[in-house]
Amino acid sequence: MVECDQTTEGSRRRPNVHEHAQRESMINNRQAPTQPHSAALPRSSSNEIAKLERIVYIVDDDARVRRSLTNLLASFNIASQVFPSALEYIKCEPSNILSCLILDVNLPGLSGLALQEKLASRQHPPIIFLTGHGDIPSSVQAMKAGAVDFLPKPFNKDHLLRAIDEAFGRHVKVRMIQAELDDLNTRYVRLTPREREVLALIVAGRLNKQAAAELGISEITCQVHRGQVMRKMEAESLADLVRMASKLQIPLPKRLSSP
Repeated sequence: MVECDQTTEGSRRRPNVHEHAQRESMINNRQAPTQPHSAALPRSSSNEIAKLERIVYIVDDDARVRRSLTNLLASFNIASQVFPSALEYIKCEPSNILSCLILDVNLPGLSGLALQEKLASRQHPPIIFLTGHGDIPSSVQAMKAGAVDFLPKPFNKDHLLRAIDEAFGRHVKVRMIQAELDDLNTRYVRLTPREREVLALIVAGRLNKQAAAELGISEITCQVHRGQVMRKMEAESLADLVRMASKLQIPLPKRLSSP
């Protein structure tokens, strides 16, 4: 693994990201959790990071900002890993755990906005932007591309913690959706090529007789394939199967023209 300029704070518990009321109370009273902080992990300890339940990635070229953020997060038992540039972040393989990314806009080499654009084509943690030179066009671009928030430096602790809480909540939903999609793909690959053809036709609204005619098979054979499709996809109804096909983005045949 490429060595990064990184600091990781361990975490001994995982607060419920959905308990917003409790977090708001904690933030407003400016009190940190009473649990003891975990010691910093060694540099590039990817095995230790993999054991964590959540983490905040920080990309900022200012060491003072990185230190300030890691200390703040550690006071709330939130693990962190820091990078001095976007390129260093890209080099380090991301862990498959609940996470968010605090990203500076103005970075040497690849900018924060450019990194956001580069990450758009793959799974990535929700992004919170920090900037000391913010402008309206940049903030609009970042928010349109899905950023959780766009905060100025020096950052307000309460605003940042609320943004982190929202980012974790978003990532929980994204991970749930991805897990469901992975499960549907696992079911779909069980289908034979013929069963996939039958699935596409019946989801497109074909009757068994119509689907059989288009495939050049008997209606009884089509019914057998349809039963196998429903069983392997674990669909409880045709509507359920249609929903699955939509999530899998299965290409459907054109509708039959009216006689």
